[in-house]
Amino acid sequence: MTQARTDAPELRGPAAELPDTIPAHVWRTAGVVVFGAVMGMLDTSLVNIGLHTIGADLGASLSTIQWVASAYLLALGVSLTVCGWLARRVGVGRLWLGALVAFTLTSALCAFAPTAGWLIAARVLQGLAAGVMIPAGQTIIGQAAGPKRMGRVMGVVGIAVVGAPAIGPTIGGLMLAHWSWEWLFLINIPLGVIGLVLGLRYLPRTAGVPVHGLDVVGLILAGGGVSAVVYGLSEIGANGSLTAVSVWLPFLAGVLALTAFLARTLRSARPLMDIRLYANHTFAAANAALWCSGASMFGVMVLLPLYFQVLHHDGLIRTGLLLIAYGAGGILMLPLGGRLTDRFGGGAVAVIGNLLVAATFLPFAFLPPDTNTLLTEFLLFAAGSATAVASMPLVSAAYAAVRHDQLPDATAFVNIVQRIGGAIGVAIIAVILSRTTTPTANPATPYHLAFAAVTTLSLLAAATATILRRHQRR
Repeated sequence: MTQARTDAPELRGPAAELPDTIPAHVWRTAGVVVFGAVMGMLDTSLVNIGLHTIGADLGASLSTIQWVASAYLLALGVSLTVCGWLARRVGVGRLWLGALVAFTLTSALCAFAPTAGWLIAARVLQGLAAGVMIPAGQTIIGQAAGPKRMGRVMGVVGIAVVGAPAIGPTIGGLMLAHWSWEWLFLINIPLGVIGLVLGLRYLPRTAGVPVHGLDVVGLILAGGGVSAVVYGLSEIGANGSLTAVSVWLPFLAGVLALTAFLARTLRSARPLMDIRLYANHTFAAANAALWCSGASMFGVMVLLPLYFQVLHHDGLIRTGLLLIAYGAGGILMLPLGGRLTDRFGGGAVAVIGNLLVAATFLPFAFLPPDTNTLLTEFLLFAAGSATAVASMPLVSAAYAAVRHDQLPDATAFVNIVQRIGGAIGVAIIAVILSRTTTPTANPATPYHLAFAAVTTLSLLAAATATILRRHQRR
């Protein structure tokens, strides 16, 4: 058996055998963490679907109720930056359990919110919990799996991450058709209880280690900077303008804050987040590819529902059903993608995966609106399958490239990079659709251009993944 290096767990050649088998306790640990992943991903898709209904019931305007989604994302950006410090201070297993409890309780607060203001405040607390729970769960999985098994374990765990958004629109539409909007949040409570019971039984709960005091200034700069950048980019998606004050002012403030945080971190012997991780060329290359891949993936998640609802005039539930093919492709391919990642390295798999994503979305840039539904569904299934081997191998490669003790900061950086890349992808799609939609233009043209942009972003991701592949081979 070929012995792989810790920072580049690549086994060269198609005949190479997979590393050692994965013990049962690793699968149990990963299975528990999946509950948190499902809650976080499903919650976002359900709430976005229900914003109109929630606003009508609480008597809030669209501009006000939109903060139910925005406040969650901004709070999540803040807590991502402190997750690594908390994981070292209290222990990553205990941190995940605490975040799960907080997410469950704040879901109940959201469900029983009597006013829009109450709901927005509860969503801030929920976002803070999610920003800790998601990277903490990934840290637990990474430490349990180790670099040689990372691809297979992350591939199986990714089924929940891909599956939840895929079925979210359908579940949300059915819930709103038969129940009140409160159930969009109440659904988290039984999931949270099950996750807590399993977590107390199976997750490691090692104590934290003595760490330096919290760098409050660094937290303000990093957390505020990430949130401001994401908010500015999301405003582009909201109004399709690049010049609005609500876009460039928070974006510029965020960039300045992150620049100040970078300068402070490089001078500090005890930084809030260890930016020196990017001196690891494999980790840095994986993050660069993730930035491009995240832009493509999140852009598609916004584009596809609009493609069916606006261009094809499909209802909410039918749109959700049509999108299941995309999620099904990802669910079926993820385990194979994980095995390929452990055998050939995340860079090599991601190059092929992102090229396939580009190849499967390129036809949408030319298809007329009356395209046969079977052809559309086939392309969506193929695109979902390609996405499974485009993004998750990059995450696995990033985590496998760092030491065990560096994983808390590594998971935080990966999530921040993905979300900023995703916000940029959504903004690009929004600008294209808003600027090219005119009463006299062909209604399919904006969507053709948007899918061409997704194709381009995927090609960029493939190009940056080749750099990762080179570092892994070394």
